[in-house]
Amino acid sequence: MKRPSGRNYDELRKVEIDIGVSKHAEGSCFVKFGDTHVLCTASVENRVPPWLRNSGTGWVTAEYGMLPRSTSERMRRESSNGKQSGRTQEIQRLIGRSLRSIIDLKKLGEYQINIDCDVIQADGGTRTASISGAWVALRQSINNLLSTRDLLTDPIIGCIGAVSCGIYENTSILDLDYEEDSKADADANFVLTDYGGVVEIQATAETIPFSQEKYSELFALAKKGIGEINIIQKKCLKLK
Repeated sequence: MKRPSGRNYDELRKVEIDIGVSKHAEGSCFVKFGDTHVLCTASVENRVPPWLRNSGTGWVTAEYGMLPRSTSERMRRESSNGKQSGRTQEIQRLIGRSLRSIIDLKKLGEYQINIDCDVIQADGGTRTASISGAWVALRQSINNLLSTRDLLTDPIIGCIGAVSCGIYENTSILDLDYEEDSKADADANFVLTDYGGVVEIQATAETIPFSQEKYSELFALAKKGIGEINIIQKKCLKLK
């Protein structure tokens, strides 16, 4: 089986993360997974949602969107439709859940961190690229609070990354681009920590059900790929 991109079955697309791309946001990065490009920013607010006031607990939430010409044909802005699509709501909730899984909200104190993930160009895997970039932006925003001593203890307990895997022409492959995703027999999104924890797995058979053996192959590929992504995330932040 030859992948359309020419990559090996267990090979990521080229992953690049540039940090500090917004002079206003407390954390920011521009993440590229091949031809999928996402701008991620983290904004710190000295307040929390009403249900958390006076609790000593913070909050992390996320928003996600795709620019009108991020795809081959222009899309209407969701704001012009007056509402977000179900897909958009699902993805931004996934990003928020993923980030909250690796931060101690009590140690965050009564700060809210808003993560914005804006897809500049889409070629498959926009949600997984967003999660991987969002963690980098979140990490920067926490570093900023620590450097100003607004926080005295680091609330982040781990690193998370995300990647897609799928079954393409009966072969399990890592990091699907759009062409592969659109023709895959099954696809899955994995969100894992750098210490081996599972945050979320979404797996779907697109044609016929797949076996537990195939699922195990996908999981093994995801662990390998996310391990490589974690190295890139930490390297761009100069973390060990």
